[in-house]
Amino acid sequence: MKFKFWGVRGSIPSPGPRTVRYGGNTTCIEVRSDDDTLIVLDAGTGIFPLAQELMQRGAVEANIFISHSHWDHIHGLPFFSPLFVPGNRVRLHGAHDPVSGHGIEHVMGVQLQNSYFPVSEAEMDAAIEYHTLQVGVPHRVGDATVHNALMNHPVSDLGYRVECNGKSLFFTGDHEPHYNIYPEGDARHAAFGQLIEQRERDSDAVMRGVDALIVDCSYTRDEYPAKRGWGHGTFDSAFALARRSGAKRLYCTHHEPTRGDDELEAAFAAALAQQGPLPPGLQVFLAYEGLEVEL
Repeated sequence: MKFKFWGVRGSIPSPGPRTVRYGGNTTCIEVRSDDDTLIVLDAGTGIFPLAQELMQRGAVEANIFISHSHWDHIHGLPFFSPLFVPGNRVRLHGAHDPVSGHGIEHVMGVQLQNSYFPVSEAEMDAAIEYHTLQVGVPHRVGDATVHNALMNHPVSDLGYRVECNGKSLFFTGDHEPHYNIYPEGDARHAAFGQLIEQRERDSDAVMRGVDALIVDCSYTRDEYPAKRGWGHGTFDSAFALARRSGAKRLYCTHHEPTRGDDELEAAFAAALAQQGPLPPGLQVFLAYEGLEVEL
């Protein structure tokens, strides 16, 4: 199994001379199982260059797993060129939206409204299927199994574990460390604390022992207090996840869009220095567009 980063920025695309080395596209990761089944994690603007490469290979059968429906994780989807080609098959997987009451089909439906996009789904010639996932229920795709866990974000956000023949990766999507929103003394504090503990146990179980852990590392420890509640993690919280899960490799992604490449490297180096000794065998990487990893 192998995977490749096509987009590593968070919140908004950030192209330009300051982001050339790491890239300015938003989240998209291509995963290939041992039998070459195509799994795509999120459909940020990085899915557009992925589509251009796929179109050169012939017929496309793609399984796209959406972590959540915020724009930076879906706004490349209408520009996924294989959707317009007869004979291609695209399956879109993701969570139920408790606010709208809709399944994953709402992601495409909202984007393709005439007010926002000039082409309707009826004009897309590929076979399009929708599969709304149940939290905690694994899904088989080719020779791979995709597990999911509910992460911490202002909307429903699924983290995905992809397993194939003894190798595995886990992608958090957007994830903020859990914290109790109620102060001590509030009647709701204890119950909410128990909920947090249960959700952490559930997500930790899904990511335990992975070969590769791909984590939202938007902020430094100094930046985080002003961003609390926005639904994003820090370098520190990513290291904590890697330690708890026993991951072999940690890939830091969802880079803050205002950071140029030099600033990103400096923030990463400072975070590493603050960590002290790493667990034996843990390797840590700063994700960039084009980085390909074979497990």
